[in-house]
Amino acid sequence: MEAPEKNSLLDRLIDKFNNSRFFTISFVLHVLLIVIFGGTVLFEAMQEPPDFEGGEGGFLAAGEEVAAPPSAAQVQPQETTFTVSTPSVQSTTVAAITTTGQNPLNFSMDAIITPSAMIKPSATTAVAAAAPASVAGAAGMSAAVAGQIRDFTGGWGKGTGSGTGTRQREFDFTAFIAKYGGGNWDSVFRMAGGVPQGALPNLLEFMSKESRDKIKTNYKMVEPVPLDSDRIFAAKPPFIFFTGSRDFVLSEKEVANLQKYVRLGGAIWGDSSVPGRGSRFDLAFRREMKRVMPDKDKDFEALSPNDAMFRRAPYFPEVKQQPPGLNYYDEPVYVMRYFGEIAIIYTANDYGDMWQFGIKQKGPREWEINNDRNERGERVALDWDLYINSGLYIHNVDANPPIQSLLDSYKFGANMVIHLLTRWEDKLRSAPRL
Repeated sequence: MEAPEKNSLLDRLIDKFNNSRFFTISFVLHVLLIVIFGGTVLFEAMQEPPDFEGGEGGFLAAGEEVAAPPSAAQVQPQETTFTVSTPSVQSTTVAAITTTGQNPLNFSMDAIITPSAMIKPSATTAVAAAAPASVAGAAGMSAAVAGQIRDFTGGWGKGTGSGTGTRQREFDFTAFIAKYGGGNWDSVFRMAGGVPQGALPNLLEFMSKESRDKIKTNYKMVEPVPLDSDRIFAAKPPFIFFTGSRDFVLSEKEVANLQKYVRLGGAIWGDSSVPGRGSRFDLAFRREMKRVMPDKDKDFEALSPNDAMFRRAPYFPEVKQQPPGLNYYDEPVYVMRYFGEIAIIYTANDYGDMWQFGIKQKGPREWEINNDRNERGERVALDWDLYINSGLYIHNVDANPPIQSLLDSYKFGANMVIHLLTRWEDKLRSAPRL
């Protein structure tokens, strides 16, 4: 009997597989290999860890140092273009890196991080309650903070000036000498029969007389004020003059008062009585001011000649930068800032001893060392012992005209005082109000 004809497609395929057992076995093995090894590779690729892992608090925690990039010799040419988006300090997501093509190496970055620099907190970064905020610009200033600064600084400048035309404006203020525990805070100051004498009274007297009393400095009221006293908050001085030549350590109460004073808009002005860096006062002042402003991203910075202190309507515009101090020392002016404005000033050139030589104006272009005496015969504007021994200890002060080194130091000091009186005005106009 003849077998039926196999016409269906299925029957023909079955016959071909039966007749080609080697092909069938090979086909099945290939399918199994693809499934097994292909799945394993895909699984491992999905489990591969990311290139960057954020630490606690985000991609880089505030205050972490950024490692310096490799040198040019270590960088190998690549054929990949990267686009890098740098997250904020607060973000907990890592930077996204996407490959966009096989082009020569080219980096496009939203932000450039300076090697070894500290990541600075943004305007919303929280800081320690005891530390003044380290945010620059009125944009980060709350209405409450702006209101406190307005209340504290509002009485210094008369009129509605904008920081320009300072020679046409009137000012009224009293400055204090910082009387701190330890050290010799009175190194350039003394009281003689109730009359203040020395560096700061001489500088303020120079300003009053130069302005024909439009700048009321109240130089006869200058006195030492203990830093642990609340008087600095009642009197609202624009700055507290801080000097000495010895080591010292501030008490916790003194530090707390100075922190509050800086947050209200006041300024601390330190002037070393030993010119140059490395003296005991130099080391102590820098150390103690870091307790007053302990922010990790804050430290003393040197003022450049382009800083607002020199170019924002100075009283003496011919003074373009700090002049040499005692014995030609020419360290820059160092500052720490609060909301972008000067909060702590440090002059390491010993201008205080320069100002112990009082000067007065005899004519439009003529000045002389002031040997005026009060009714008791005391020289009120001159440290006479310093004058007698000036040839031994001081080499850039001439008792006879020209006395340019003294005059330059006085004009610089006056510009600094004017800047401290006006520095908040522009910023507070744009700051929020309650």
